[in-house]
Amino acid sequence: MKGIAGKQTRGLTTASKVECVDNTGAKVVEIIAVPKWHGTARRYPSAGVGDLLTVSVKKGTPEMRRQILNAVIVRQRRPFRRPDGTMVRFEDNAVVIVNDKGETKGSEIKGPVAREAAERWPRIAATASIIV
Repeated sequence: MKGIAGKQTRGLTTASKVECVDNTGAKVVEIIAVPKWHGTARRYPSAGVGDLLTVSVKKGTPEMRRQILNAVIVRQRRPFRRPDGTMVRFEDNAVVIVNDKGETKGSEIKGPVAREAAERWPRIAATASIIV
């Protein structure tokens, strides 16, 4: 079985604070929007592994703080099911900052990256040291 599952469990909502695991200078970011998310009335926009986000940098270097950037979720604590039936759960929630085309802004990613994010974003797969 190959490819991304039709329904991905979404583990993060807007206003979630997430760790940034690349070397761009951002440490903690806050999710402010999930582009192309079509939800239900009164339901918070949510995102899962491999989804593109709009984030605001809350902690990091003075040049990076208070910037609005794009990011991709590479790990989430909420367990999600893979097409072969296995459940995957990471220790933390983590994102990588990317540009509009999906190319990573940093040159290094700390820690493992979910296979779903690596399949969807080739530049993240090339930069990642471990793909789980």
